[in-house]
Amino acid sequence: MGALLVTGGAGFIGSNFILHHLESNRKDRVVNLDALTYAGNLENLTSIEQDERYEFVKGDIADPEVVRGVIERFEVNRVINFAAESHVDRSILDPSVFIRTNVLGTQVLIDCARAAGIDRFLHVSTDEVYGSLGPEGAFTENTPLDPRSPYSASKASSDLLVKAAFHTFGFPGLITRCSNNYGPYQFPEKLIPLTISNALEGKKIPVYGDGLNVRDWIYVEDHCQALEVVLEKGNIGEVYNIGGKSEVPNIALVKKILELLQRKEDLIEFVKDRPGHDRRYAMDIAHIESKLNWSPSRSFEDGLSTTVDWYVNNAGWWSRVKEGRYQDYYEAQYGDRF
Repeated sequence: MGALLVTGGAGFIGSNFILHHLESNRKDRVVNLDALTYAGNLENLTSIEQDERYEFVKGDIADPEVVRGVIERFEVNRVINFAAESHVDRSILDPSVFIRTNVLGTQVLIDCARAAGIDRFLHVSTDEVYGSLGPEGAFTENTPLDPRSPYSASKASSDLLVKAAFHTFGFPGLITRCSNNYGPYQFPEKLIPLTISNALEGKKIPVYGDGLNVRDWIYVEDHCQALEVVLEKGNIGEVYNIGGKSEVPNIALVKKILELLQRKEDLIEFVKDRPGHDRRYAMDIAHIESKLNWSPSRSFEDGLSTTVDWYVNNAGWWSRVKEGRYQDYYEAQYGDRF
């Protein structure tokens, strides 16, 4: 029996997926390949470090030698690619990093997976590749790609590489495009954990522009369940939109979090909008619902309450991340392997 290679498995969604998958697939073997950039945190995976079904390898997906070695060593037969630079603000500051990881890295993975004859390759993408919506409508899998930031442009490019490999070589690629995730272990530069942690610290909470940018939110465990369904049952070559059916303006989201934390709204600080800030995202998920019988199971109200409670109860985790001390964990646990 081969192994499942999870790239970027020390990140927010990747680590949640590994934890979920090892729990729901007791016989599976998972290999986590992660370069451990700033957003990678092995502390997310402490509960499975001793699990004989799990293996961590530090490495860059843009390095063909590393990727080939991992696929051969662990007899990988399936790949799910989470590895990506994903923060829009950072992509505006330095697009080149995003091109290297998200575009070149994806092509290296495709080349190595093709050479090894892997069975299935699931590429995890984003709704941001579709661009921005007006007040009505939703993205479908047939919506033309119209990325508006260096980040979303790099992800759109990687999607097209997977589709090209399928059409040209019969590559067993699948693509998912998901709306905004939230839940445990999310890096605190993102809106929800930043709002929670700043509120708990009594710090100002920055909100871009007028705060009326709208996003569709999905609890990360729902996303992980959808990914498992696509990996196992999705039709090769197809794209599947994943969403939470929970559209919320940013300012309403921030106010709801403050309400749950019993903090005052005077912590909110409106700041200059970022360049090219997309106004609204919304996902039509009829395709995955009808073809693969998947729908989100967690309501936004329940998921947000659960998430707020997790950050309240795990202040040590996010404070170490915000202070940069989480990176000490790498050396303490894995230093002799790096």
